[in-house]
Amino acid sequence: SFEGVAWTPRPPQGPPQGCFACIAKPPALRQASPVLSPSSAVYLMESKSCKGDSLRPAVPCKHSVEKKTMTNPTTVIEIYPDTTEVNDYYLWSIFNFVYLNFCCLGFIALAYSLKVRDKKLLNDLNGAVEDAKTARLFNITSSALATFCIILIFIFLRYPLTDY
Repeated sequence: SFEGVAWTPRPPQGPPQGCFACIAKPPALRQASPVLSPSSAVYLMESKSCKGDSLRPAVPCKHSVEKKTMTNPTTVIEIYPDTTEVNDYYLWSIFNFVYLNFCCLGFIALAYSLKVRDKKLLNDLNGAVEDAKTARLFNITSSALATFCIILIFIFLRYPLTDY
């Protein structure tokens, strides 16, 4: 049915037009174009070894619009506050809990120290600072009251009340 039809070479084509996302799609997924008439298709015929489909005219890349709008891409880097500078008073709280646990103040200080560690992991700097202040306050109070009681015990052991 194609008697007398001569194969004419196509003009040399440069690299495929469009972005990698459009070129890499299999021909079945590309947008179909209107079918050309057989008389106009004679010029566009090519061998089967070519990757492109010669019966479809070049469709502009849909990503080219995105490329034009993104001429100056920016990188956003989220900087979290440095929570390593917040002191959690953990060792001091453990010492107070084990040795100087006056009226359970050492236990409360330990609980706040653990809350500081949790808030540091969650990058909650304000909450960590507040709980660190509370843990320090309970540690100071527990240490001071327990030390005062120990000093009183030594005084009463050295000078019993029977001497007065």
